[in-house]
Amino acid sequence: MVVACALLISGCAVPWARRSRPAPPAGWSSNLSRQDPALSGDGRLLASVVERDGRSTVLLQERAGGRVLPLRHLSRWQPHSSPSLSWRGRYLALIVQRGGRRLAVIEDRQTNRLLPLPLPGGREPVRLSLAADGQRLALQLVAAGRWRVEVFELGGVLEVDLPGGQLLRNPGAPLP
Repeated sequence: MVVACALLISGCAVPWARRSRPAPPAGWSSNLSRQDPALSGDGRLLASVVERDGRSTVLLQERAGGRVLPLRHLSRWQPHSSPSLSWRGRYLALIVQRGGRRLAVIEDRQTNRLLPLPLPGGREPVRLSLAADGQRLALQLVAAGRWRVEVFELGGVLEVDLPGGQLLRNPGAPLP
């Protein structure tokens, strides 16, 4: 029943969706296989994982023209997986491999710093999701064969990445 519904839905036009467009070409190869897409909150930047020189590498580019943006600190820590972007793309969070360990890291593109997220007690990150404002990071972790999800507060570590012109409000205050 579920398969039949999925097949039925996949063949239908979604009334609220505009026509889709392919991701801009990366300038490396016209036949890139992309995985794990992530858009910045403003929709201006696209991060995806591509295969390059036999390794999974995150590719960050502007959607409008396809210009590839540099990520200096990430080239030596590969493969990459699970990219996530903040609102304006200041922060790119992802999982990297360093030796035999997987690490969650955040690249601050404005200050050009790489911030590793220390995880207690042998926990390995599997997937992550960065809040649009850059103030929280949800991590799916595995330790000793058990899966769990934890949310890390980053308010004292990262500045807020808000849409242009939006004022910072008290995080505990109710929404207007």
